[in-house]
Amino acid sequence: MAEKVDRRIRKTKAQLRRGLARLMQEKSINEITVKELVDEVDINRSTFYLHYTDIYQMLQKIEEEVMEEIVQVMEVCPIDHSDRDSVINFIARFFSILDSNKELFLAFLGPKGDMAFVEKVENLLAARILAPVPADSLNSGTDAAHAYAFVLNGCVGMIRSWLSSPAQETPEHMAKLTYSLIHDIFQKYMGKVYPALTKQETARQEPGHSQKELLGCQTDLPGSSGRKADIR
Repeated sequence: MAEKVDRRIRKTKAQLRRGLARLMQEKSINEITVKELVDEVDINRSTFYLHYTDIYQMLQKIEEEVMEEIVQVMEVCPIDHSDRDSVINFIARFFSILDSNKELFLAFLGPKGDMAFVEKVENLLAARILAPVPADSLNSGTDAAHAYAFVLNGCVGMIRSWLSSPAQETPEHMAKLTYSLIHDIFQKYMGKVYPALTKQETARQEPGHSQKELLGCQTDLPGSSGRKADIR
C-alpha cells in the first residue's frame, strides 16, 4: 500500500514539475500562480498544497533535487584530469541529467528562466571540470581570462542549442564535442590543460551502444540507462 502511495506522489510531483517547466518557458516565475499551474496539469489546488507551500518553494525544491543529481555524478564519476576518459565520462553523465530533465532546463535557460540557478550549476561544474586552469592565467583583461569566459558561456549556449534541437545528439557525443572544444581553446591560450582526443575519439558516436558501455562508470543515476528517467 505504501508503495502505491509513493508511486502516486511521484507521479503527481512529476506532473507538477513538467507543468511548471512548460509555464516557465512562457512567463517568469513571478507571473505563475498556483491556480494556473494546477489547471495546466489538471489537478486540484489542495493536491498541490499537500506537497508545496507555493510556487517559489516548489521551484526551490526542484532546483535542490537537480543540484543533488549533479553532486551525485561528481561522487560516482570523480575526475582525473590527466585521463581524458575520466573527464568525458563526467561530462556525459551531466548531459544525461540535462536530457532527463529537458523541459526543465529549457525553461531555466530560456528568456523567462532562472539564470541565477544556471549560474550556480555553471560555477559548480567549472570548479570541477576546469580545475586544472592555472589561477594566475585568469587575471582580468588577459586573453586567457577572456577565453575562460568564452568557454563557460559557450557551453551554456551549446546546451541550449542541443536541448532545442529536434535531432538531438547523444550525451556521449556532446561530451566528446565539449571536451574537444575546451581542449582546443585552452591549448591555445593556456597551454596544455587536458590530453587531446584522437581522430577516432572525435568521430561521431554511432547509435546502438549503451551508456554503460561508453562511459565505463556506475549507471544507477537518473538518465544513465539510455532512456528518459522519471522526473521526481
